[in-house]
Amino acid sequence: MRVIVSGATGFIGRALCRELCSDYDLVVLSRDAAKADSIAGGCARVVEWDARSTGRWAEYVEGAHAIVNLAGENVASGRWTAPRKDTILQSRAWAANAVLDAVIGARNKPAVVIQASAIGYYGSRGDEILDETATSGTGFLAEVCRRAESVADKIEAAGVRCAMIRTGVVLGDQAGALPMLMRPFRLYAGGWLGSGRQWFSWISLVDEVRAIRFLMENRQLKGAVNLTAPNPVPMKQFCRTLGDVMHRPAWTAVPGFVVRRLFGEMADEVLLASQRVLPGRLVEAGFQFRHPTVENALRAIVIGEEVQ
Repeated sequence: MRVIVSGATGFIGRALCRELCSDYDLVVLSRDAAKADSIAGGCARVVEWDARSTGRWAEYVEGAHAIVNLAGENVASGRWTAPRKDTILQSRAWAANAVLDAVIGARNKPAVVIQASAIGYYGSRGDEILDETATSGTGFLAEVCRRAESVADKIEAAGVRCAMIRTGVVLGDQAGALPMLMRPFRLYAGGWLGSGRQWFSWISLVDEVRAIRFLMENRQLKGAVNLTAPNPVPMKQFCRTLGDVMHRPAWTAVPGFVVRRLFGEMADEVLLASQRVLPGRLVEAGFQFRHPTVENALRAIVIGEEVQ
């Protein structure tokens, strides 16, 4: 069975391709075909794509099992200037609409489309418990997520199951947030951002990839699905657990005003936002997390110790 993955050179995309390559006929879409070929060429067919239009890659949609669309600019890779925000927003809208056009144009439709979104959909909500029934919040990231998810109803109207994955902070050892959080701990300067009371909703990279595959293969799941571990924690607790695992103290805090001075608008929506998100639909469908707690995840990622 064929699976098409866009964004395969990213943090999640690379791991997903490794997970799927032995069981599926993989087609990887990338703006940088040479880079994609160096990463996934050994187990996937690489097709160049501008991430905004249909083209030669649309022929692979015919009869495919799944399209997993992870394409989009990294929201945390730079300060949010007006042009940067426009690029982030448009990158997701263009990619999602290109997938929609390919699905509509296919005579033999794919079984499922998995569209990347994020828990930014909910905005910063304090201590409120957020499952998939929660309404959208306010702010730039909420708008980005709504734009990415706007194609879902049209994909469903075309007769194709669509799952929108609202992903939390993904923890892995090679990229993403965790290596940056670990850096000051290595220098014995570890701590938390802001008050530390803000809720931190996370998922291990292993469970992120396993959950995406679970959605591909579970024909009952569609619509919004939160990809977060079942045990979110306050930022201070997360950092203290990280310190324990690394045998380093977590003794200091970077005040919110300093974080805002350094990162601007992104600080309030990414670094200081409080999002207590639960994976209600995954749990209800029977998904078993390999890393259900922060300690499980950090011990596995940081020191290679899987807790049974």
